[in-house]
Amino acid sequence: MVAYYEVLFGLSVLLTLIYIFIWHKHFDTHISLIFAFIPVANLGYAMLAHARSLDAAIASAKITYIGGCFLALFITQSIFGLCHIKIRSWMNVVLMLLSLMSFSFALTMGSRPWFYKTVSFEIEKGAGRLIKTYGFAHTLTYVVITFFIVISFIAMVYSLVKKKDVSSKTIILLMFPATVSFLSYFMNKALPEGMDAMPLSYVFAQLIFLIIVRRLCLYDVTDLAVDSLVNKGETGFISFDFDDNYLGSNEPAKKVFPELSKLRVDSYAGRHLQIKNTILKWLDDFKRDETRDRFYHEAGDRIYLVTISHLYDGKHRVGYQFFITDDTDSRKYMKLLANYNDQLSAEVSEKTESIVQMHNRLILGMATMVESRDNSTGGHIRRTSDVVKLLIDEIKKDSSDKKSMLLLFGREGLTDEFCDDVIRAAPMHDLGKIAVDDAVLRKPGKFTPEEYEKMKAHAAEGARIVDSILEGTEDTSFHKVAVNVAHYHHERWDGSGYPEKLKGEEIPIEARIMAIADVYDALVSKRVYKDKFSFEDADKIMMESFGKHFDKRLEKYYLAAKPRLEEYYSAL
Repeated sequence: MVAYYEVLFGLSVLLTLIYIFIWHKHFDTHISLIFAFIPVANLGYAMLAHARSLDAAIASAKITYIGGCFLALFITQSIFGLCHIKIRSWMNVVLMLLSLMSFSFALTMGSRPWFYKTVSFEIEKGAGRLIKTYGFAHTLTYVVITFFIVISFIAMVYSLVKKKDVSSKTIILLMFPATVSFLSYFMNKALPEGMDAMPLSYVFAQLIFLIIVRRLCLYDVTDLAVDSLVNKGETGFISFDFDDNYLGSNEPAKKVFPELSKLRVDSYAGRHLQIKNTILKWLDDFKRDETRDRFYHEAGDRIYLVTISHLYDGKHRVGYQFFITDDTDSRKYMKLLANYNDQLSAEVSEKTESIVQMHNRLILGMATMVESRDNSTGGHIRRTSDVVKLLIDEIKKDSSDKKSMLLLFGREGLTDEFCDDVIRAAPMHDLGKIAVDDAVLRKPGKFTPEEYEKMKAHAAEGARIVDSILEGTEDTSFHKVAVNVAHYHHERWDGSGYPEKLKGEEIPIEARIMAIADVYDALVSKRVYKDKFSFEDADKIMMESFGKHFDKRLEKYYLAAKPRLEEYYSAL
C-alpha cells in the first residue's frame, strides 16, 4: 500500500515539473495553483502511509486536506476562467472563505470533535491508517465541495450551449477532472482496503489539465494577438490552427465577416459556406504558395486588405493568422490612377496607330511611285502583298504542327507579330528599283546581260533604302523583316539566286515566302514582254521549282493556298 501512495506522489511531482516546463505567464493562475497543491496533498497521503504514530498520522491527514479543501475551489475558478465567465470579486471572496472554513475545521482533527468525533491509528499491510468517525464539520466540507462541483457543471453546460468563444473540446475535457474529483469522495469502497481514491483522482486531474493547457497555448497566443490589436483602430484579426479549426477573432474582423460570430472556438470553419469560399480559400492558396499572402475583400462600399501569415508560439508555428485592414482609400486611388493610365494608354495607342497607318501609307505610296516607273509590272505590289497574306493564312492554320513551325521559324515558332510584319513588309520588296536607270527599268523587252546585272542591283539597294527609312524605329522586328524581304527575295534555295547567292536556310524565312508570291504573280500576270501563263502552266513551273528555287517545306502551304490564289487572280 505504501508503494501506491509513493508512486502517486512521484507522478504528481513529475506532472507538475512538466507543467512548469511548458508554463507561460499568461496561463490561468488557478491552474498553476492546482499543479502546486496536488503534490502537497499527495505528499500528505504518502506521509500518512509512512506514519507510525497517531500524531504523525493526524499531521499527515491535515496536509491531505490542503487538497481536499482548496483544490475543488481552484478547479471551479479555473473552469470559470476557461469558460470566459467573469464572477465578481465578492463572489471569489465568499468561495475562498468557504474553503478556508473547511480547512480550519480540518485542522481541529485530533483536538476537537468537530471534524472527527473519534480518531485512532493502526498499521495495516505496512501502511499507517486512521480509524475515525466523522463529525458535522466533515459533512459540511462535503457540502462545500459538492457546491463547487455543482456550480462548475452549471458553468460548463451553460458555455457548451450558449458561448461560441469557448472551445467545446476544452469544456468536455474540463468535465473529466471535475467528475472524477467528485466521484472519488465516494469511490473508496470500490478500491482495495487501505487505498484512497483521492490521490489517484488528483493525478488524473493533472493529466487532463496538461492536455488542456497544451491546447490553450493556441488560444492564449490568439488572445494576446487580439488584445494587442484592440487599441489599433479597425485592424481585424482571425486565427486558425493547422487543421482549419477556428481559434478566435476580434470585433473588427467580425464586422467584415459577420459569419465569424456563428463559429465556435476550436470548431472546423469549413462547415460555413461563406467562410469556406473566402477565408479558407485564401488560406488554401497561401498553403500552396506562401508568396500569395495578400487578398482583397469587398464588403459594402469598403475594400479590405487581408494579409495571411503564420501564427507563432515563441519560435514554433502553431497555425495561421489573418490581418484585415481597411484599404478603401488606397484602392480607390489606385483604381483612379489605373483608369487614368488606361485612358492615357488608349490615347497613346490611338496616336501610335495613326502614326503607323500614316507610315504604312507613305511606304505604300513610295512603292507605288516606284512601280509607276516600271511599265512592265502594273499592280504587282498590291497583288504580291495579297498573295503573301494568303500564304501566311495557310501557315497560321498549320501552327499546331509544332515540329513544322520549329523547323521553319526556329525556337520562337510562328508568332502573330511575325505574320503581321511579313504582310506589312511585302509592298517594300521592290523599293530598290527607284535606283535603277529608267532606260533599263522601262525597257519594253527582255534585258541584255549587262542590263540584267543593273536590274539585279535593286535588291541590295532596296535593303539600304528600307534600312534608311526605318532607322530609329522602335519596331525592331518589323525593321529586320522588311530589310530581309527587300534584300533576299530573289535568293534561291539551291544558291543560284542574287544578290548574295545564299543557299537553303541561310535565306531568311520571310524572304523565302516573298519569293513564292513574287514568282507566282510574275507567271500569272501579263507583262510587256510576255503573256500571262495559264494556272495549269504556272502551277507546273511552281511545283518544279520547290526544292530548287523555293523551300520544299513551303510547298504544302502553296498547295493549300492555290484554290484561293486562282480565285483571286480570276477576279482581277
